[in-house]
Amino acid sequence: MHIRTTFYILFSIFLLNSCGTVEKVKSDALPIAHDDWDILLKKHVSEAGNVDYKGFLEDKALFEDYIQKLSKHHPNDKNWPKADQLAYWINAYNAFTLKLILDKYPVSSIKDLKSGIPFVNTVWDIKFINIENSIYDLNNIEHGIIRKQFKDPRIHFAVNCASYSCPRLRAEAFTASRLEEQLEDQAKYFVNNIRKNIIGENEVNLSKLFLWYAGDFKQDGKDVVDFINQYSNINISKNANVKYLDYIWTLNE
Repeated sequence: MHIRTTFYILFSIFLLNSCGTVEKVKSDALPIAHDDWDILLKKHVSEAGNVDYKGFLEDKALFEDYIQKLSKHHPNDKNWPKADQLAYWINAYNAFTLKLILDKYPVSSIKDLKSGIPFVNTVWDIKFINIENSIYDLNNIEHGIIRKQFKDPRIHFAVNCASYSCPRLRAEAFTASRLEEQLEDQAKYFVNNIRKNIIGENEVNLSKLFLWYAGDFKQDGKDVVDFINQYSNINISKNANVKYLDYIWTLNE
């Protein structure tokens, strides 16, 4: 195995473990509706995931109402089915990422908000998320909660890092009742999006998400190519030459 690939796999394991100290919280909150978020996304996000940040700023009051709703309702095993929990955490990750951008807009890239070593002291480690007095950063939510607790590789196509190379920000809220359908659609859309992956039968140029989180996509004896072939319109040969595209962090607007 290429030494760089090995590094990324080990780094992903380290990241999952290092962000996995999220404590269980005591909450009696009930599941919430994500109607406000749904309205905003349908109004200000294109089908391809391009975001009208100026439009969000014009609707900032409604956006802040939704942030407050997230902040007052913490998912819990007592009252929340798993699908409600996962839908909440995906929406929360995306909404709080958007809040970071809006609070500093205009910016060219989310990475401009704080410099440092990736995933160690960057924008993803700013502890600005308060949910029923439990304080989180984006890394906590993605790696310590979503990846660690739900173990569904499709979540990588649902959470959005506000950048060109990220999977699209879905132009609707994730909901428990449609979660399976939405995750499947996000996976198929991302895999076949030629701006994110260039797929041929014998050669593929993949998003680095498939390199950084390779371990998440290897399940039940399958490798990354096997996973992609579940969604790809072009069947990739087992002997295909696999390369990875540069990740572009320009703002997704």
